[in-house]
Amino acid sequence: MWKKKEEKKEEKEESLLKELCGDDAKLYDFLSYYMYENPLAAISKKDLDILTEEAEKSRNFRPAVDKAIFEAAQNPGERERYIKVIQNLASKTIHATEQEKEKVEKEGLTDYAASLERRVENQKFMSERAEDIINVASKFYNEKLVELGENVRREARGKERGEAERKEERTEELEKAGREARKKERRGMGRKEKREAEKQDKREELAVQERKEARGEERKEAEREERRTEGLEKAGREARKKERRGN
Repeated sequence: MWKKKEEKKEEKEESLLKELCGDDAKLYDFLSYYMYENPLAAISKKDLDILTEEAEKSRNFRPAVDKAIFEAAQNPGERERYIKVIQNLASKTIHATEQEKEKVEKEGLTDYAASLERRVENQKFMSERAEDIINVASKFYNEKLVELGENVRREARGKERGEAERKEERTEELEKAGREARKKERRGMGRKEKREAEKQDKREELAVQERKEARGEERKEAEREERRTEGLEKAGREARKKERRGN
């Protein structure tokens, strides 16, 4: 079941990305490798400058590139600056990769050299299509961040619902224990006391029933609110989808 759920998520992500890339197969191939369904978890929290400095030492520019694309998507007013940042990172990656490629070619590692050549071509594409990459990433990450927010709120509602159910179960257990205790207590009573106790029990049972009905109404209202919230979220997704298609 978990596997099917993961496959559904992958299909959903692929569908959104394909929708945004349209017939641009090269852009889709590139972004299918660079986009993250959960950017908040996947992309480093470090500043871009720090990631770039670390990359220049380690020669691994991927974390810095991921950060630059994500930041560019979140800051549309600074798009031109981020285009230059991404192109600069691409240039540095190409330089580092070509140096590594020369080294492995001398060692006769032809397969690895070929993979490095593909990396160079990939970075050239990123430099040439930086603006298109940012445009799609902006729409993709905007939708993913909205979905993440919805998921967080959905989980919180699930926890509240679970806690309410546990509370109701505890209440019903206490009420049952109270009935059993009063039943035992009546066994040692005289006839008059027993009649009074039975009257009190009936009043208590009526109060218990009223409380149970009230809890039932609260539960129904919570379920109705959940359906309203899910309906609004669904409507929001559809509206954003229409808006993307119109752009």
